[in-house]
Amino acid sequence: MICQSCGMPLDKDPNQGGTNSDQSRSDQYCSFCFLNGKFTDEGITLQEKIDKNVRMAVARLNIPKDQARQMAESILPFLARWK
Repeated sequence: MICQSCGMPLDKDPNQGGTNSDQSRSDQYCSFCFLNGKFTDEGITLQEKIDKNVRMAVARLNIPKDQARQMAESILPFLARWK
């Protein structure tokens, strides 16, 4: 399963998922995107999220920018948060 906000595999989340407002684990969102029942980047647009994911993939995962953008644009628009 992947985070329904950023597309990160939930099994790669060092915190084992985000938290709902009652502090239970979210089964849909990672801890980088969702804490205490709220999105950590509340108000961000889909395009801004794509750009953010591209920057992170290039900087942290050493993925070429064009490849990172293609991946983000082919995954993010279809996730629950962005539908």
